[in-house]
Amino acid sequence: MSKKISLADWQQQLSASNTTAHTTPDAAVTPVAENLVYSTATGRIKAEQTDMRQGERYADGALRVKRETKGRGGKTVLTISGLTGTLAELTAICTELKKKCACGGSVKDGIIEIQADKRELIAELLQQKGYKVKQAGG
Repeated sequence: MSKKISLADWQQQLSASNTTAHTTPDAAVTPVAENLVYSTATGRIKAEQTDMRQGERYADGALRVKRETKGRGGKTVLTISGLTGTLAELTAICTELKKKCACGGSVKDGIIEIQADKRELIAELLQQKGYKVKQAGG
């Protein structure tokens, strides 16, 4: 049966045992902090989430709606590029477009892919949302 100790005591024991092994205390505590889920001092510890922006805006500010079939087994896919935002923002726009077009789709590397050949409908929906749209590709 093991004895229950507080997190602070445990970290202190861990750093003390690592200093005797000729390692720095910071190196020993860092992996523990990365895997830490709960602390008696602060409660549940949530992992830090980054709000990384995805996508790349074009110089003219317009979105490009492009029809692609290469490398997709002959299936037609519309790609919408030129949008910038977090993954959640792009996913929300993608979800709305998929519902309006009654088709599938996803967000990959900041580009929205819609699995339908409805360029005019998608361009109209994006213009209603206030975006400037250009149709590109075949």
